Amino acid sequence: MPLTPETLPRHELNGLPVRVVDSDDRSRVGIAGRVVIETTNTLSIEVRDEGESRVVMVPKSGSTFEFAITDDAADTTKVSGTASKLADTQPGDAEQSGAPDSAGEDVAYVTVDGSRLLSRPARRTETNGDSPWQ
Repeated sequence: MPLTPETLPRHELNGLPVRVVDSDDRSRVGIAGRVVIETTNTLSIEVRDEGESRVVMVPKSGSTFEFAITDDAADTTKVSGTASKLADTQPGDAEQSGAPDSAGEDVAYVTVDGSRLLSRPARRTETNGDSPWQ
């Protein structure tokens, strides 16, 4: 199954650029980097600042995430790139984190409520059986 904005919650998230758009804990809003570990209840995001990297664990419950996918992975009927919710408010943040810096010709931003991701990653990405994600 191709990676599209509609099917993103059913795909492997490790390695995808991500930003925390909203969270119950306001200190987590704006965290940006790459997903390095996904568990049932959390995403671990590698954040790079001035050549240093650290991993921040963000709970899925109560958070909204914005993932960046390339247009190559997006459906061909989609418009080239979509606007990032954080692009105007924090333009320099994405450059430091290694995530795409703004909407463009090769990036589409997909916003996903963390509650849609609450399950074992292996179970959520299943393609057969009686998974609720099919």
